Amino acid sequence: MACRIISTGEMVAGAKRWYNIERSKERGILMQQTRLPLPVGTTDFKRICRENYYVDKTLLIKDLLDEKVSNILFTRPRRFGKTLNMDMLRTFFEKTDVDTSSYFKDKAIWQQGESYRQQQGQYPVIFLSLKDIKAQDWETAYELLKMIISSEYARHPELQAGNEISQQDKDFYEKIVNKNANKADYMLSLQILSRMLYQYYKKAPVIIIDEYDTPIQEGFVNNYYNEAIRFIRNFFSAALKDNPYITMSIMTGILRVAKESIFSGLNNIRVDSVLDDTFSAYFGFTEGEVKIITQYYNVTEKLAEIKSWYDGYRFGSTEIYNPWSVINYISSSCKAIPYWSQTSENTIIHEILKKYNEATYRNLHELLKENGQVSSVIKTNIIYPELKGPQTDILGFLLMTGYLKATEMILNEDGEHLCRLNIPNKEIRTIYRKEIISLLIAEVGDMTVTDLRDALLNKDSAVIKETLGRFMMQTISYYDGLRESYYHGLMLGLITIFEYTHFIRSNRESGTGRYDIQLIPKNAGMPGIIIEIKAGEAKDDDCALSKLAQVAFDQIEEKKYDTELRSLGVSVIHKYGIAFANKRVELKTN
Repeated sequence: MACRIISTGEMVAGAKRWYNIERSKERGILMQQTRLPLPVGTTDFKRICRENYYVDKTLLIKDLLDEKVSNILFTRPRRFGKTLNMDMLRTFFEKTDVDTSSYFKDKAIWQQGESYRQQQGQYPVIFLSLKDIKAQDWETAYELLKMIISSEYARHPELQAGNEISQQDKDFYEKIVNKNANKADYMLSLQILSRMLYQYYKKAPVIIIDEYDTPIQEGFVNNYYNEAIRFIRNFFSAALKDNPYITMSIMTGILRVAKESIFSGLNNIRVDSVLDDTFSAYFGFTEGEVKIITQYYNVTEKLAEIKSWYDGYRFGSTEIYNPWSVINYISSSCKAIPYWSQTSENTIIHEILKKYNEATYRNLHELLKENGQVSSVIKTNIIYPELKGPQTDILGFLLMTGYLKATEMILNEDGEHLCRLNIPNKEIRTIYRKEIISLLIAEVGDMTVTDLRDALLNKDSAVIKETLGRFMMQTISYYDGLRESYYHGLMLGLITIFEYTHFIRSNRESGTGRYDIQLIPKNAGMPGIIIEIKAGEAKDDDCALSKLAQVAFDQIEEKKYDTELRSLGVSVIHKYGIAFANKRVELKTN
């Protein structure tokens, strides 16, 4: 078998698995012609083992068996290896006419003893992937669900001929395969298939459901959430609640949908999230795995760049790299760009960032700072309709979906997680900025954003004031007493368009104080920009607001905020004191 597998017989990063890479005599550097390609875009376990480099995650099997799992849900961000792991589990457990043990004899699980080897190829398996249930309306989504269920039934033609199966069940089988069943039949179809497989094989099947929450997420975005929840809840509950005909069920998804929404009937389901330890090393690459990958491809000098761009996640207590991005980075001649952002439209993130309230922008303001972080109590379950409400748990959602990292975590007496959060790496920081730019353009138009950029570069005070005023009128609700941090967050959002020409800095020391925002030009000849922000009160008239803008400008001069720019050789520096009061704005410049 051609597959290359990580293993050196050592324990790495506390993960309970072995690394198994065949090193050459010259310190692990292999000749280019012997290197296998990384698996870009494929999640077929057997194919990867035959044709590609494989990072061995088979000790997931051992831990599942050791933990005596009945029903488990793994929640991880997209593109962190969930589907590949589920296909690996299917290949290991499923009883087939073809001997599949050859795919595991050179893997870590095979070295764990006879008791584990005896589990290979012993179970009927029901495998459903809901990752492609993406539709604009419920009718189309339901048709796609029917097709997936029908295809899984058709994968077990032995049930049609088996004497162990009653004629009534055979008739039901025919209805599902031919897509002639009614909605109630489909809701019960998973339960009935498990019973038929048990009757035929005299062994309870393993149920694997990949990306269970895709139809729910699509329903939320496209306004058929209630229909999707109703079907999925009945579909899962019938099959997984107190079902004597299954050995175990394993599900994956991005989020844990709140129990009252979908898992109300499943009291025995175990949820393993990004905050948990037991299975933390099996989704994504650990630091040890990335080091061995770079040795195999002879790019160890790129480790620091890989770390700054694609590391920074923390699942439980394990440091994790984004596997999709690492694979694409190495496969693309080590070009450091945000690969992860190219895998979806980030629709829900866009919905969340549309909430122009003070808490949202205060948190974004803190997170987008250099080494910025915030603290919050995190809920591990999500109620999708609340994402559109005023009390959205935005930080919890961003953590679970991979846009934030928990650096510290305390479990309080109420069973809630108090977490310190930050942006994991350069890739995600870039995504935030692009999402904010996209959002602002969608909300106020491309002209507003580009007008502001050009006016700041050209020191056109009239256009800056007019553009900011137009933006405030279009987007800001009328609240009394909005704080400075709110307007600071708004400005950070608006100036993200500068990321291609300037380094954006916020709340950094320069001179004898800390400026609000500084833009350092990447190319000689472009101006540097310093912005100091003040928040007035609703009662302030234009004269009072103008005086406050002057105070902001004077602060730039008095505290010598231009010291850092001048030390970098920037000769042209535009300085702006800006004062906001609800929807009004005044500014002073040099």
